[in-house]
Amino acid sequence: MFDVLSPERLTHLSELAIRVGTVLAIFILGWLASKWVHRLVLGAFRRGKVEEALARFFASIAQYALLVFAVIASLDKAGVETTSLAAAIAAAGLAVGLALQGSLGNLASGVLLLLFRPFSIGDKISTSGHRGKVEDIGLFATVLSTPAIERIIIPNGSITRDSIINHTASGKIRSTITVGVAYGVDIDRVCKVLAEAALSAKFVLAEPAPIAGFADMAASSLNFVVFCWSESDVDVPMQHYVRRAIYNRLNEEGIEIPFDQLVVHKG
Repeated sequence: MFDVLSPERLTHLSELAIRVGTVLAIFILGWLASKWVHRLVLGAFRRGKVEEALARFFASIAQYALLVFAVIASLDKAGVETTSLAAAIAAAGLAVGLALQGSLGNLASGVLLLLFRPFSIGDKISTSGHRGKVEDIGLFATVLSTPAIERIIIPNGSITRDSIINHTASGKIRSTITVGVAYGVDIDRVCKVLAEAALSAKFVLAEPAPIAGFADMAASSLNFVVFCWSESDVDVPMQHYVRRAIYNRLNEEGIEIPFDQLVVHKG
C-alpha cells in the first residue's frame, strides 16, 4: 500500500489526470467551438442572402475543419504522434478525391452556380441539350421540369461546361409562331394583319409589341413568322391564343391558308 501511494506514484497519477483533463477539455472546447462556428457562418451567409444549400455547405465545412483540428490537437496533447496521422488523413483525402473526382467536380460546379446565380428556381433555361423550368438547384445536380411533366436531372458539371440560355432573366419570354399563306397576297398587308391579330390575343404583351415578318417562299405557301412576348410562366397557353386569333383574323380578311391536296385521276 505504501508503494502504491508513494510520492512518485502520486506525482505520476496527478500528471496523468492533468493530461487526460487537458485532452478532454481541448476536445470539448473544440466541439463546442465547432458548433458555434457553424451557427456563425450559417448566420453570416443567410444575412448575405446566399442560397440556403450553399450556406449550409460552407457552415458544415467550417464546423468539421475545426472539429478535425480539435481532435488532432487533443491527440497531440495526449502524446500521440500526429504527424503521421495528419499524413494518413491527407493520403485518405487524396484517395477519396480521386475516386470521387466526378462527384467533386459536380460539387464545385454546384457551388459556382449557387454563388454566381446564372439562373434561379422558377426560371426557364436551355442547357446541355435540355429545356425546362428550374425546380431545384442542388450541390451536385440541377432539376428541370418540362410541360410534359418530365423531371430532368442534370449534373452541375455538365451545366457549367455548356452554354446556358436563361429565357426568363428579364421576366419576359419570346415565342415564335410560323404561319403559311397562299401565293399572290400583299406581303405588307399580311404582316400588318398578323401583328394586329397577335396583339389581340390573350397573354400577349403590348410592350414589346408583336412583330411579323416575311420568312420564306415555300413550295406551296409564303411563310411568315410572328414574334410575340409574354410573361415567362404563360408562354405555352399564349401560343394557343395567338394561333387562334391569327386563324380567325385571316379568315375574316379573306387571306387563304394553303394546305396539301391530293388529286387522284382515274385512268
